[in-house]
Amino acid sequence: MSNGSSPITACKKKLCELNPEVPFRCLQTQRTRRKQRAEPADPKSLERQVRQLLADKISGNQLGLWLLLPEHLRLAQTILHPIGQRPLLMADGEHFNGPLIEQVRLETPFDLLVPMPSQKTRQAKYAKLPSTAFTPHWAGFATAKRPFAWSQKSAPGIYEIIQRSGETVRDYYYKSFLATSDRLEVTDLSVHYPQRWHVEEFFKFNQALGWQRAGTLNLNIRYGHMTMALMAQAVLHQFRQRPGPPFDARDAAHLAKDVFGGLEGDVRVQDDTIVVTYYNAPNVEHLRQHYQDLPAKLTAQKINPKIPWLYDFKLDFRFK
Repeated sequence: MSNGSSPITACKKKLCELNPEVPFRCLQTQRTRRKQRAEPADPKSLERQVRQLLADKISGNQLGLWLLLPEHLRLAQTILHPIGQRPLLMADGEHFNGPLIEQVRLETPFDLLVPMPSQKTRQAKYAKLPSTAFTPHWAGFATAKRPFAWSQKSAPGIYEIIQRSGETVRDYYYKSFLATSDRLEVTDLSVHYPQRWHVEEFFKFNQALGWQRAGTLNLNIRYGHMTMALMAQAVLHQFRQRPGPPFDARDAAHLAKDVFGGLEGDVRVQDDTIVVTYYNAPNVEHLRQHYQDLPAKLTAQKINPKIPWLYDFKLDFRFK
């Protein structure tokens, strides 16, 4: 281990070697630029400090946040592991980028469908294609599909899908897409791709999770920020399905104000279970159905009811 630190930090952080058999009793910590303080570092003191931090975070006016823990457990059980057919990623025009498309195609288990830029030269090129190149599917909608290559040395496997709209030659308008595999283009263009509108709904309902601002341009920090926001969105999506109307249609900001920061109750420990009791919860019968006797419900769903970051405690709820 190194005890070095970054020279650019005002209060330098040190990495200390820990021997579990002979743990530190105390550890000097830098509180300000000039002031140090000895902190207890034995295992019991560290456990007490962690418990206190958790209690500070999830007590008081943030008591409602306990309701998200069961959703974290359910989420961990249902994270997507692509098996068999490759799932389809639908991108926007700004993602039409050769290296990015090749990376998705060659290094991930996903297919990609991305619109190509609508340029005058491309429109003119499509207009010169013979009518036999297109397959009509219904009035005003026809498609053509052909192999695409970035250059003569490009590996095969990319397809250009051309969508022709209009019934007469003077009304024809073309829109093209790039696909990283040979899929059913009619289904992808008419059923799957319009579902991208849900992305706009996502930002409408969840921008308060941090999507509306960026504190830095550092790529690694932005990745971490987006990862945590996506996890929070997934958990909120599951939670919205539990209380019923009108909370199933509330955005993240209103859920935070009315539920997670607006519930009253208390937290107690009974044996190996943390019991959270709410006194003013909305739609109590709906919540009771999903959260009361939670360990038994999770076990029936083949989900481990123990919470790893809470010393394997279980969690249960009461509503009064």
